[in-house]
Amino acid sequence: MAIQGKVHSVETCGTVDGPGIRYILFLAGCPLRCKYCHNCDTWNGGIGDTMTVEEIMEEVKRYKPYFRFSKGGITVSGGEPTMQHNFLTALLKSCKEEEIHTCLDTSGYCDETKAEEFLPFTDMVLLDLKHIDDEKHRQLTGVSNEKILKFAKLLEAKNIPVWIRHVVVPGYTDEEQDVENLCKFIQGLKNVEKVELLPYHAMGVHKWEGLGLNYELHDVQSPTPELMEKIKNVFRKYNIQVS
Repeated sequence: MAIQGKVHSVETCGTVDGPGIRYILFLAGCPLRCKYCHNCDTWNGGIGDTMTVEEIMEEVKRYKPYFRFSKGGITVSGGEPTMQHNFLTALLKSCKEEEIHTCLDTSGYCDETKAEEFLPFTDMVLLDLKHIDDEKHRQLTGVSNEKILKFAKLLEAKNIPVWIRHVVVPGYTDEEQDVENLCKFIQGLKNVEKVELLPYHAMGVHKWEGLGLNYELHDVQSPTPELMEKIKNVFRKYNIQVS
């Protein structure tokens, strides 16, 4: 029986979610409830189109010339793609059989036993580290960061290249000591190729309103250039280059 997954949406020529030109597949379902999420419409794992790996591969293979030219490939995102780990594993395996570079865009909230299934077919991971402090992570996302930090260590053990992303949310993730502790954690990982600091924005508020959800950060403004520079300087102190 063909393995099926729930696909929320597709972006065919992405350029920011991994190297080169990317075919970005957004899977439905996410266990996190980040207060600033701009893709809350992906939370429900029952929404989207039901597709087989074969159906997706037929489409993805059409872009192989672009992948070769730009050193790109496929990026599987969400939602949280690891929630559909069986489908994810089969899809990434099929991509590797076609010599297509694979990238996983994830929060890292995944059990190690499930990760062991798809990581052999994962060339790169975009890892969203929301908060280094466990209690503040729970307040911000609704879950502990314990699995996430273990996942980061697992990626290091397997020497899988990682790009780390961290959203700067004034009043939530900009406390200097928290930034210091995050830097110390990242500094201890030998497989991190890039760190991206992303300024908080409220462009996804309309999705919350459309779904009848309460958006708690209405009064939070995007970080000023001065605040972003201050946080960058903390990373630089630890010899971590950020973009």
